[in-house]
Amino acid sequence: MGKPSAERRLDDTEASAFLRALRVSARKLNLVAQTIRGKDATAALAELTFSHRRIARDVKKALQSAIANAENNHQLDVDRLYVKEATVGRAFVMKRFHTRGRGRSARIEKHFAHLTVIVRERPEDLEERA
Repeated sequence: MGKPSAERRLDDTEASAFLRALRVSARKLNLVAQTIRGKDATAALAELTFSHRRIARDVKKALQSAIANAENNHQLDVDRLYVKEATVGRAFVMKRFHTRGRGRSARIEKHFAHLTVIVRERPEDLEERA
């Protein structure tokens, strides 16, 4: 006698992937997430592949995971996928101290962030017009 399973929060034409506690500030992660929002999935992967930012590798992994979820779990057509959402949220902050001169210390904050990537299948009627 277990709990009933929760209803799916996404549409039938959507799939998602999450990355928790990425070692980067939310502000920097949002700059990378901004470059892929609304783009075709293959174009977004190409954009992340050639990005010079360190965190782009992790964002690419999340996008690949969302694409794989769409294909394997929800039987969506990979060629028609686009990035519907790339949401960034703040996680915890580790506080550290760095010793300075004259017996003083300075606080160092190490920020972490969360990333949510949602891909969606384009409707067939939009594909024919393009």
